[in-house]
Amino acid sequence: MPGTKLPVRNSVNRRTFIGGSDARVIMGEDEAALVRLWREKRGEAEPQDLSDNLLVQLGVVTEPLNRLWYERNTGQQVTDVQRRIRHPVNRWMGATLDGMVAGSGTVFEAKFMLPWSFSEQAAAEKHMAQVQHNMWVTNAKRAALSIITGGGKWVEITLSADPLYQHLLLTAEKKFWRCVENGDPRACSGSTRRARGWRRCGSST
Repeated sequence: MPGTKLPVRNSVNRRTFIGGSDARVIMGEDEAALVRLWREKRGEAEPQDLSDNLLVQLGVVTEPLNRLWYERNTGQQVTDVQRRIRHPVNRWMGATLDGMVAGSGTVFEAKFMLPWSFSEQAAAEKHMAQVQHNMWVTNAKRAALSIITGGGKWVEITLSADPLYQHLLLTAEKKFWRCVENGDPRACSGSTRRARGWRRCGSST
């Protein structure tokens, strides 16, 4: 129906922790998005309404099909769908999982991507922060990135936990959360920018 809002999963109070999608913002290059995330965590702004974002909605509605296609093509079962988990030590770190691959301890991530700009390398880089964050929270050593493209193609990418990347990610997230607690967005932007710089230096060696 015209004017009807599509549902967006947001039942958990994301103000109380840094999740995988937040990690992507923290390790990204969009300073405005970083400040907006800081304001959301501070309770000074409402989370973005993504119900009218077609790409986001395509990801939501294709996730069950993505999971089914992964299970059919790999013979593996995905469990713990939409399970919410917190890191046992860093309680400000959390994740809402697309799932876990049964019996392997592998994090399952379901994604939808457009076909004309798709490559496996670009996909891995785009989702690296979220995947490494979720592996850290769950203490997983591997992740299965299951991707459906708008061109009718399904791709599985296996990613391993990267200790260097996770160290830089954890550094940036700690500094961001400290900025949320002390209320200074300028320090937040500078600290995470330095961590992103370290990340680039580390990835080039």
